[in-house]
Amino acid sequence: MKASFWFLICAFLQKGISMLTTPIFTRLLTTVEYGQFNVFTSWLGIITIFVSLNLSYGVYTQGLIKFNEERNAFTSSLQSLTTVLVVFWIVIYLVFHDIWNEIFSLSTVQMLALLIMIWTSSIFGFWAGKQRVLYRYRTLVIVTLGVSIAKPVIGIIFIKIADDKVTARILGLVLVELVGYTAMYFAEMIKGKKFYSAKFWKHALMFNLPLIPHYLSQTILNSADRIMISSLVGASEAGIYSLAYSISSIMTLFNTALSQTISPWIYQKIKDKKEKDVAPVAYTTMLLIAEVNLLLIALAPEAVAIFAPSSYYNAIWVIPPVAMSAYFMYCYDLFAKFAFYYEKTGFIMIASVLGAVLNIILNYFLINFYGYKAAGYTTLFCYIVYCIGHYIFMNKVCDRFCKGIRPYELKKILLITIPFLLIGFLLLLTYEHIIIRYIIIITALISVIVKREQLIAVLLRLVTLRK
Repeated sequence: MKASFWFLICAFLQKGISMLTTPIFTRLLTTVEYGQFNVFTSWLGIITIFVSLNLSYGVYTQGLIKFNEERNAFTSSLQSLTTVLVVFWIVIYLVFHDIWNEIFSLSTVQMLALLIMIWTSSIFGFWAGKQRVLYRYRTLVIVTLGVSIAKPVIGIIFIKIADDKVTARILGLVLVELVGYTAMYFAEMIKGKKFYSAKFWKHALMFNLPLIPHYLSQTILNSADRIMISSLVGASEAGIYSLAYSISSIMTLFNTALSQTISPWIYQKIKDKKEKDVAPVAYTTMLLIAEVNLLLIALAPEAVAIFAPSSYYNAIWVIPPVAMSAYFMYCYDLFAKFAFYYEKTGFIMIASVLGAVLNIILNYFLINFYGYKAAGYTTLFCYIVYCIGHYIFMNKVCDRFCKGIRPYELKKILLITIPFLLIGFLLLLTYEHIIIRYIIIITALISVIVKREQLIAVLLRLVTLRK
């Protein structure tokens, strides 16, 4: 119970403190500079997939369960494989740096910082993933808290003393991650004593290479809109959209925290052939995610006013569709767990690529025609398609490997999803009618107070999940 609770807190700390400092950075940076920084982070997400192959993601958590007797060796060998890949791509970049700089519209310093951050974030991903599987939360809390506080503090100092504020912000992140995470690499290498393992390297590559289109598609769904807005409309509009996306990503943080908490438990249930045990917890978490998303949508105008000056005000119209997208991100993860466990990566790839290609096509036409706000609605539509695809393929996997047992009932999913979408769009229509919106918010708060005992019981159930 303690471990699950603190893992939930850690996931919030890792990104939450960054979110809370957004009002500072939106005032230190112009909308153009804020847009440029978010375009950098978007490229970081995309390039990470090609450079690191996302080895610290699904294959690692799955491998810790599968190779539970060789966890240390598995960890050290995957860390070394990631290091080899990063060094290889640094060499490729240095040889052709002018070409890469022009392609990504980044300076040499920014590109090198990006490649270093790919390594540091991967190292933290390996270490944190292992702590979660082993229910070791104390050190994870300390490291997460320290790094999460240091990043904005160092970033503010660097911005204040630098002329190039965007590069200063980036270098602040690099410095903190190098100091905070490098020791983890050497500690795990000493424990594992395995730099090269043909078995583990082959398993990781065979598992993750087919998933590259999936991870790329997932990142495109999260990042392509900002890059395309910057290119098709302008950096200032990309900055406004990025603020809306950043505020909406509060819900993504909640998704991630909840997902990381229950993922080892779900994998264990699948391994033990207890698939039906997953559904009650899944429905509860889906309902919880939906309710928290609706709260953010209801308070979007106030959130924008807190997070940024008036020049960012139009971000309020983007928050509802992007926040609703976060619900479908969470649902997709619940469905994809079965394909991940049974290594049916082809199914995952098809559903993900479909969503990403559709996103790029719709963004290109609708951003040109309706402006940057359209990107929020294309994101929502594509995540719905993405989620449906993963649901269909999950059922195919379960028909084959789970003796036909399907973990979820479509009717129950729709009973949560359809009211969620309707209420979300209804709240959007109240943004220019503040009294009506506040009546809805107050009514919802009264309902929460009246049903507080049931809500507390649900939360206790979630944080007491065990293998």
